[in-house]
Amino acid sequence: MNQNPPQGAPGQQLPIELPDDIAQGLYSNLMFITHSPSEFVLDFARALPGTRKGKIYARIVMTPQHAKALSALLERNVRVYEDKHGSIDLPGRDADDPRIGFAPVARGGDAVGNDGADAK
Repeated sequence: MNQNPPQGAPGQQLPIELPDDIAQGLYSNLMFITHSPSEFVLDFARALPGTRKGKIYARIVMTPQHAKALSALLERNVRVYEDKHGSIDLPGRDADDPRIGFAPVARGGDAVGNDGADAK
């Protein structure tokens, strides 16, 4: 009788490879989120001071279930970070302004960034 759990069984460890060219990461200070009934699209961009436009450097597409799980994991990790390092301030944020000081995006999605640059 096989004592090994089947592939994908809960609790099974899955080895994950991190290639060298990905390990250094990408810097992003602007993010666009769009969605359809079947997927969420996260575009990670960078807009630097003195430039006339931003550029998308990575696009992640995921199911709504994975997007919700990501949201919960990010919220939990921000709480852990703030418990250890103190509250993360969002400069310029009014209680009634959900944009966090960034210009709304005409593409039909939400933008999250740190310098108000519109990546059109």
